[in-house]
Amino acid sequence: MKRITFSIILSILVSTSVNGQTDQDLIKETIYDFIDGTTYNYPDTIASAFLPGTRMFLYNDEDSLWMMTSEQYASLYSRKPPGTRNNRIGSIKTIDIEKDVAFAKVQFIIPFFGNRYYDLLLLKKIQGQWKIIAKCTSAEPIPKSPQEMIAQPVKEVVMDNLNRPWSMAFLSEEEAIIAEKDGDLLRVNLSTKEKQKITGLPTDVARKIKIDTSKHSWGVFPPRAHGQTRSFNAGWFQVLLDPDFKNNAYIYISYAAENKKRESTTKVIRGKLSGNKLTRIETLFLAEPYSHGLFHYGGGMIFGSDGKLYITIGERNLFEHLNPVPPLSQDITDKRGKIIRINPDGSIPDDNPYFGPDAIKGLFALGIRASQGLTIDPATDKIWFSEHGTIQGDELNILTAGANYGWPHRTSGGYRSKDYNPPIIPGTTFTDPVHFWDKTVAPTGLTFYSGREFPQWNGNLLVPGLSKGSLWRVIIANDTVISAEELFINDRVRLRKAVVSPRGQLYLLSDEEHGKLIRVRNVNN
Repeated sequence: MKRITFSIILSILVSTSVNGQTDQDLIKETIYDFIDGTTYNYPDTIASAFLPGTRMFLYNDEDSLWMMTSEQYASLYSRKPPGTRNNRIGSIKTIDIEKDVAFAKVQFIIPFFGNRYYDLLLLKKIQGQWKIIAKCTSAEPIPKSPQEMIAQPVKEVVMDNLNRPWSMAFLSEEEAIIAEKDGDLLRVNLSTKEKQKITGLPTDVARKIKIDTSKHSWGVFPPRAHGQTRSFNAGWFQVLLDPDFKNNAYIYISYAAENKKRESTTKVIRGKLSGNKLTRIETLFLAEPYSHGLFHYGGGMIFGSDGKLYITIGERNLFEHLNPVPPLSQDITDKRGKIIRINPDGSIPDDNPYFGPDAIKGLFALGIRASQGLTIDPATDKIWFSEHGTIQGDELNILTAGANYGWPHRTSGGYRSKDYNPPIIPGTTFTDPVHFWDKTVAPTGLTFYSGREFPQWNGNLLVPGLSKGSLWRVIIANDTVISAEELFINDRVRLRKAVVSPRGQLYLLSDEEHGKLIRVRNVNN
């Protein structure tokens, strides 16, 4: 073991690299990247010092060990502008080198608190580069006052002039794909604000139209004054990366597809992303039949922990009395009003629930009206989904194989069609919602929060809404909603999606013609 103490000059020869630098020099460069990045808030510099996915062990908190990945750790330093100095002084004290493995002791002093602690770093030489592969610290958390422990979220517009953005998928911390409901599929850079259209997309996407509802109600709307018009929106919905995207480049897209009669339905495709072009497109699911009316498509998608693709399909009715008997969402032979489960290639999993020989292929759950948002609870791997009611009746549900969520027989709200009372199929069992609101929320693309910027929110469900532009923080314990807090009550905007970046930053998409990508920051952290 070769030991180097920087207070003593040692004349120990170590191996040199092709450019003349010794292993000692290379190790110091890596460690100084770590020190400088944490001192001046450069998360990318911090991340570059670590082998991706490195686990680090921080201080103990109430007998539990606080652990995180190097990416999560680096994201802690994105809360302040780059170059802003933190109140800390770091220095290398010792390095031990044994062939291609090294052990370093780094001292940090925080003068304001009179605090001194050490980080112990394990490094490995990989393809000529020294990377930190483990970190353990002797630091203790700096006590905060009660006021400092209260989260103070603020909105920061990262990008604007988006055409009703519906969903977002991160390619990296700085790059993402945004699906615009009324526009395009965009590849965006959050740092440079550059937007690039993804080409090669299908041409059967339904678009926004305006109709005279007194002339063309299609049996959906009651008579209206002559010449009154109403706008309808369709287009791109969910964009989703394959769990193995880095190797197979597959992305999945749900959208409103239309035929030559201007009828439409929900369609799911996948294709390979090559630069800014989608190639090798294939249809995975088509929710036939096509019908008139650009509403209630569903279109939410998520990959479960089982690697299967889950899709929400809306009922496509605006008024309950237009339902046949049995209602569309209760009819196992109809694709509408359902949650579908398929393999990534569109085939049907062998372990899907059995609904009978006449059931549609891929059927996983039924009794759905207009669900858009799907998300996974990282603590349980259970899938939660949001559901639009009619007059109130907005819900949160946990997805269960074979479950019937009751629509239109069961709702916590009311009906648009007065005196509607459809007959129930004998022997039907309904699953109650986990939570419902006593007001109209119109919940959309929800997500579980996991990050260090809002430590008080970890494990909470964040639910954006279209109605009045609400954003809810829902506290959950044992699959039960404990409380629901509405955020930004004095700064409301219609919200379509909440999403957490790879490094734990929280973003929102606003549902506007000039929509925004909004980052939520904690000014008290």
